[in-house]
Amino acid sequence: MSMDRTRKRIALLGATGSVGTSAVRVLRELRDMFSLELVSAGGSHPEELAALAAEFSVPHAVIADPAGLGRLAPLLPAGTKVHAGEDALCGLIRDLDFDIVLCAIVGNAAIRPVAAAIQAKRTVALASKEALVVAGEPMMRLARENGVKILPVDSEHSAIYQCLEGHDPDGVEQLILTASGGPFRTKTADEIAHMTWADAMKHPTWSMGPKVTLDSATLMNKALEMIEAHHLFRMPPEKIGVLVHPQSIVHSMVEWTDGAVSALLGMPDMRFPVQFA
Repeated sequence: MSMDRTRKRIALLGATGSVGTSAVRVLRELRDMFSLELVSAGGSHPEELAALAAEFSVPHAVIADPAGLGRLAPLLPAGTKVHAGEDALCGLIRDLDFDIVLCAIVGNAAIRPVAAAIQAKRTVALASKEALVVAGEPMMRLARENGVKILPVDSEHSAIYQCLEGHDPDGVEQLILTASGGPFRTKTADEIAHMTWADAMKHPTWSMGPKVTLDSATLMNKALEMIEAHHLFRMPPEKIGVLVHPQSIVHSMVEWTDGAVSALLGMPDMRFPVQFA
């Protein structure tokens, strides 16, 4: 473990995915502020994980699939310890000293590591919406019991979080998530019936991983984000709305009971919500 206590110590889970890559770009520019102490990834990109460990002198690297351990271990620099599997990852999160655990693991695999981080009283920067979609009520209760902040990394929820800062939540009339509408927004029903996977991957404004890109094309991603917002902000479903905004410049809005609206605007780049968290 690095002994430099002047920088915030980061565990980056899902380091080789879309959000993980954005986080790496942020950390690359802010090396004097952050120290990367652990990186994890699935089993399909051991070379990328090893390259990160070497670039940032990371003490611990974890590969999700133990079958990939043999591929990863020989690639790592001498100062990096190699681990494999979910149990090992959760153990490291509990045992090592991190300031922030940034979770960008895709799907339900994020649930146990996020719970481990909360139980260890680590601040969680959360890009893995499934942890709240699937287990939102117990996860948020666990966070409250442990006094842990969950900082949203989804661009929409980060925008709402920033708009709510310093305001009384009782004054909220509605949380408004924006949606680009995806690549099929202007298509007819007949045209959509003939769309392919490749068509669904052509998102008009965002560069994202395949799962989120597909969910965005079908608008299912926005339904999941509404559930996430319900748990993150303790807001009833009837106070959560969606507005289609193809340019993706307004990331989300908060409408107040007095009729005012607060909004966060910016370019569609995941580095901004990552850096805020």
